[in-house]
Amino acid sequence: MFTHAITRRPSEEMVDGITTANLGKPDFRLAIKQHDAYCHALTELGLDVVVLDAVAGYPDCCFVEDTAVVCSDVAVITPLGAPSRQGEQLTIAPVLARRRPVVRIDPPAIIEGGDVLQVENTFFVGISERTNEAGAEALAKAVRPYGYSVVPIACGPSLHFKTDVNYIGRNTLLVSPFFANAPELEAFDRIVVGDDEAYARNCLYINGTTLVPAGFPKTLAKVTDLGGNIVELEMSEFRKLDGGLTCLSLRF
Repeated sequence: MFTHAITRRPSEEMVDGITTANLGKPDFRLAIKQHDAYCHALTELGLDVVVLDAVAGYPDCCFVEDTAVVCSDVAVITPLGAPSRQGEQLTIAPVLARRRPVVRIDPPAIIEGGDVLQVENTFFVGISERTNEAGAEALAKAVRPYGYSVVPIACGPSLHFKTDVNYIGRNTLLVSPFFANAPELEAFDRIVVGDDEAYARNCLYINGTTLVPAGFPKTLAKVTDLGGNIVELEMSEFRKLDGGLTCLSLRF
């Protein structure tokens, strides 16, 4: 059960953010409107939402999920794998320190929150260009005293693990074809989302409601078939920076 979320306003510098999407530069004004709608949706779901100001010099600062891994017992500050983003985590640490005990992971371990999927007391950690084995081991050391386990899993070609795998409740994952038969995920029911709607794999499940990016009818139909509440949100400007629904908040 989530009760809190931390978000950060997009920066006007987001037009120079990291991207592989080849969809053009984001429209800052439209991004602000979409971010406001996102924060409103979280509030409507009963979360106490903190909206932090943008940080100068960090075009990707709105993607706060990468800066930490937060659970009921501890906040783990991550050493970001992207060189241009290193330092963002220092701006989030004081905010989390008011809410949780804080543990910091230091290089050469690297890990980003976009590679970490928590399902109950298990953290699945994708090993990617942004997260290494040492990062997964450091996270395990930080959370193990609180009764959590960590399962490392090799990523495919995507940026982050949660680009390809996301939990939507009812013991169900949305997955890319790459993870359709991954043995580490065999305990779950898996809905395979094809590459034609790859962006829609990044849905966000909060307290019985699934937030779904607008514009992906096949994935929407599959999620709808599971039952439960659904909220569609337009994410076009964040998609241009490889950012999805999970990327824009820390939930705990």
